Formats: sequence, structure tokens, C-alpha cells
Amino acid sequence: MAESGTLPTGFGELEVLAVGTVLLVEALSGLSLNSLTILCFCKNPELRTPSHLLVLSLALSDSGISLNALMAATSSLLRVSHRRWPYGSEGCQVHGFQGFATVLASICSSAAIAWGRYHHYCTRSRLDWNTAVSLVFFVWLSSAFWATLPLLGWGHYDREPLGTCCTLDYSRRDRNFTSFLFTMAFFNFLLPLFITVISYRLMEQKLGKTGRPPVNTVLPARTLLFGWGPYALLYLYAAVADVTSISPKLQMVPALIAKAVPTVNAINYALGSEMVHRGIWQCLSPQKRERDREQ
Repeated sequence: MAESGTLPTGFGELEVLAVGTVLLVEALSGLSLNSLTILCFCKNPELRTPSHLLVLSLALSDSGISLNALMAATSSLLRVSHRRWPYGSEGCQVHGFQGFATVLASICSSAAIAWGRYHHYCTRSRLDWNTAVSLVFFVWLSSAFWATLPLLGWGHYDREPLGTCCTLDYSRRDRNFTSFLFTMAFFNFLLPLFITVISYRLMEQKLGKTGRPPVNTVLPARTLLFGWGPYALLYLYAAVADVTSISPKLQMVPALIAKAVPTVNAINYALGSEMVHRGIWQCLSPQKRERDREQ
């Protein structure tokens, strides 16, 4: 952690500026695509279905991740001139909580979508509103619960090596950190990843006999694994070894990879869906909206 008035250890001005620029691009990309998805869900009645409610939950959580990345990008760019974290210790806790809660909600929403798609395409009963609303409520309640625990003393939020964003502090290799890490990772990463992989694998087995599955059954699990896996590996290494043996620049790579997940999710779940894609086109096309009003 850099002291006030100095750049973070291992980083020069150009590197801090580069990280801030990457974060800014990722934030604006994810925020714009997911905001467009949310807008279209609200304005297009065809998209107001139980299955799409799960996608809406994912878009909301990914928008939160992008807002968190925007704050981190602003902090990175300010560090070049101010040489310090601009939001204080309380701002760090708020930033850490908001980012952690939306990350967990995004991961669990992806798993809920996978289960919902399996239920929709591979069983005789369709996903109903009660089930969809219950899933969304559980996802956000669970995410808020786990994100609150570091504020209460189980785990701890602190700045990452560059000092531009706050997350779960992995520099404390003590029993408090390791117990929280392994418990949280099981329920909020390994279990959702298992549900996602199994749901799409069962869809492939059932629908592959009659043709191509109607949704991408490969990208969601890969996004979870490659988007959040580097973070998981970094935290696992920090739990069993001295994380300072990894250079600060390398420690920032998982954060940069993870901040791209909202954009990938928006492309896969929203732009990759024919119905959602049509809804977005209706939102963006004045002529189409005018014809709909006339009808």
C-alpha cells in the first residue's frame, strides 16, 4: 500500500495511467451494454418473463460491477496527480462492500440462469414467476449477507496493490482470512460453477439428440471460470503462501480480467438472445416504437 504523496510500490505514472484507462474502458463498456439491457427489459413487455427476470438480475449486478470499476478507474487517474486514495477509509469500506456484493450477485445470477434454462428447456414445466422471484431474492440476500461479513469482522476490506480499488484483503494470512475465504469460495464460486456446468451439460445431453441447443452452453461456464478463476487462484495462493512473492503488477491482472466480465455477460445473455436482441432494436428504433404505438 502506497503512502500518501507517493505512487504505489512497483508502479510508475505511465503504468498507473494505463491501468486507469483499461478500467475506464471496461467500466463504460459494461455499464452501457447492461444499462441498455435493463432499459429494454423495462420498456418491452415481451421481455417481462420469469426467465428474463434472471437475466435482468444479472444485468443489474454487472452494472454494479461496472460502477465499481468506474470508481476504481477514477481513483487510478487521480493517483497520477494526487498520489493517494481519494475516498478515505470509509469510502474504501463502501467500495469494497458494493463491489463484493455485486460480484457475488453476478456469479450466483449466472448459476440461476443456467438452472432456469435447464428447467425451461429440459422439463415439462416452465419456470414460473414465484420461482424466478424467489431465486432473485435469494441471490441478492445471500450476496448482501456475505458482503456484510467483512464489515462485521470476518474478513476485511482493504486497497489492492495499486491502491485504486478496495476488495477483500488477501494480505492477511491468518485464521480469520482463511476461514472466511474457503467458506465463501465454496458457497459463492465452486457451488455456482458446479450448478452452471452441470445444468448446461445436462442440456447438451438432452437437447443435443434432437438438434443444437437454443442457447450457448459453453460460454457461461467459461466466463465464470476464466473471469473469476484468476481471482480465486490469487486468493488461494495468498491463503497458503506469502503473496508478496507475486509482483504488484501481476496481482492486478485478476482485477483487470474480472472487470471485463460484465461486457462478456451482456454480449452472451442479452445481445446473444434473439428475443432480447429484438427488444434492444425496438428500444433504439424510433420508427419501430412509433409503429408499436399505432398498433
